[in-house]
Amino acid sequence: MGDNQKKSNSNKKKKKRGGSKKKMTVEQSMAYRRVSEWVFLGSPDSSAMDNDFGVILNNNSKSSEKLVFEFHSHTICSDGFLSPSKLVERAHQNGVKVLALTDHDTMSGIPEALDAARRFGIKIIPGVEISTIYCPRGETGSEEPVHILAYYSSCGPTRSEELEKFLANIRDGRYLRAKNMVSKLNKLKLPLKLEHVAKIAGKGVAPGRLHVARAMVEEGYVENLKQAFTRYLYDGGPAYSTGSEPLAEEAVQLICETGGIAVLAHPWALKNPVAIVRRLKDAGLHGIEVYRSDGKLAAYSDLADAYDLIKLGGSDFHGRGGQSESDLGSVSLPVLVVHDFLRMARPIWCGAIRGILENYAEDPLQSKFEQIMKFGRTRVFVGGGSLAKGNSDLIDRCLSSWLTNEERQDSVFEAIKLKLSGMSINEEGIQSATTTNSLH
Repeated sequence: MGDNQKKSNSNKKKKKRGGSKKKMTVEQSMAYRRVSEWVFLGSPDSSAMDNDFGVILNNNSKSSEKLVFEFHSHTICSDGFLSPSKLVERAHQNGVKVLALTDHDTMSGIPEALDAARRFGIKIIPGVEISTIYCPRGETGSEEPVHILAYYSSCGPTRSEELEKFLANIRDGRYLRAKNMVSKLNKLKLPLKLEHVAKIAGKGVAPGRLHVARAMVEEGYVENLKQAFTRYLYDGGPAYSTGSEPLAEEAVQLICETGGIAVLAHPWALKNPVAIVRRLKDAGLHGIEVYRSDGKLAAYSDLADAYDLIKLGGSDFHGRGGQSESDLGSVSLPVLVVHDFLRMARPIWCGAIRGILENYAEDPLQSKFEQIMKFGRTRVFVGGGSLAKGNSDLIDRCLSSWLTNEERQDSVFEAIKLKLSGMSINEEGIQSATTTNSLH
């Protein structure tokens, strides 16, 4: 065979290997359509079309767009390196359409992320990663740290004050934990200062292991962050310490009670994942992380199947740099996985939103309104002078990108809007709520 013929055959083989994109099955196509309809809810070019979610979408508008979801990310509000706005900008650059911000034990970065997301056309899922502890209680295995991801609606958690107090207790424990880790390092002849760790963490941020590791790198005690963890800070390591973490099942129960979706984070880091999943499933756990940037982990996929849990995954992006870190949007989630997540989450979120708005309509305190706006931020742009805008109209604006017309037009929401229609909202840069009864 001549050289030209060999080259021709080689090119054919290459073309065949590269090939065209694999066609979606009917099930995948339907799932893609339903997911995309939720992603682009409230977009200006949408037009009526019914489907299982009762969502509207223009057939030709977004049908070819790749839908990238990022379910696990961190900012400087916990132990990440980027601000919430910079995180959103990076997500946009990476083609992410839906971003869950899941800082450790705080939701303080959500408002800034939402403001940035409006500029980039990204949908934010308000989230948090809660630090907990698993205690065997007579079962085999040892006590170990467990992280639970919580995903909330555009109005945030119900009973938000209760959740914030729960998280604040954990954050307070992180300060004591950092002090204990520094003390252990000092005993290991590494004279690290707690002030250095606190400075790296930043004002108002509860220090974590990553902040301790960064201080160790800066002081030259280790070469890099990985070395700090593998030598000193790993779970059970010579400088490891726990804080005042609640029991894992308590966190799961509270997430469920406050209108959230509870997902077990990075189960591959656990010593006894089966016992932990069994315990947490009884407490109300909805899912576990199964997907990483290197693909699906079969053992945890099987575990999810065994306990009838949804499968999820995210990059766990911190922005620390280096080739070992997965970037935002790098975890390839099958559209059927995202569809299953939304199918479970959306009725729960809808119920939570309904409860929050009902509570506000019954007792329209400004603090309650501000809480709604914290997570469902929107602006009414006013031309010249001040303008009083109806509560019901503004609530519609807040929810139009989260709930469908059908969901918002049910009898309960209509009753809420009727109650709110007698109240007004004054726009002076920041929304404030007033009622005809005025709260004095």
